Amino acid sequence: MRFKDKVVLIVGGNSGIGLASAELFAAEGAKLIITGRDPKTLDAAAGKTGALGVRCDLADLATLDDCMAKAREAHGRIDVLFVNAGIGAFAPVREITPQLWDEIHAVNLKGCFFAVQKALPLMSRGGSVVVTGSVGAQAAVPGNAVYAASKAGLRAATRILGVELLPEGIRVNMVSPGPTETPLINRNIGMDAAAVDALRQIMINAVPMKRMGEAEEVARAVLFLASDEASFINGVDLLVDGGCMELS
Repeated sequence: MRFKDKVVLIVGGNSGIGLASAELFAAEGAKLIITGRDPKTLDAAAGKTGALGVRCDLADLATLDDCMAKAREAHGRIDVLFVNAGIGAFAPVREITPQLWDEIHAVNLKGCFFAVQKALPLMSRGGSVVVTGSVGAQAAVPGNAVYAASKAGLRAATRILGVELLPEGIRVNMVSPGPTETPLINRNIGMDAAAVDALRQIMINAVPMKRMGEAEEVARAVLFLASDEASFINGVDLLVDGGCMELS
């Protein structure tokens, strides 16, 4: 019950790692708020976890303002912010368009940064922010330039947030999953089912454990970083990747 009576907001909590984290936070007593773009999966996740569900699209910053207003109305504060929303895309360098670049960065970098900024008025000393990154920010994977750049930018911004917010007593950390079995892998822009299956096998072959990670395995790392057990940890990028970066 590390989060008993603590207000936890998960941006992107309706599926995958976000939903797995929501279930664990709820089990440990959190007062939970989750967001998502899809009303159907958001309602299902809210019903499953007992959370307040708020529709939010990080590509539309006005929906973030609405989310924070509802968090203030419901609880008056945020103790833990988990910024997990993101979208994927694979494209060779010659096929990357300005439109694709902007679409991915609007969510993965711009949207995630402003989610933290807009939550700060509701946070105070002892608060914790966790942001979902990716090993893709460090790995040179062909076809991954747009996504990797967005996550690398987010990694840099997260470290600076950790420095700037430290005097206010707010810790900021990142968790970077390796290949993980979530709905995101099936939503990579420009990839059909056969291409997704081929990508999954490439990922498995790159992991020393020779399997995809599970959403709950990443969620457990999220809860650790968010909890007081990590009170002396700030600005880290915790890899949860089956050893694919450490042992490569």
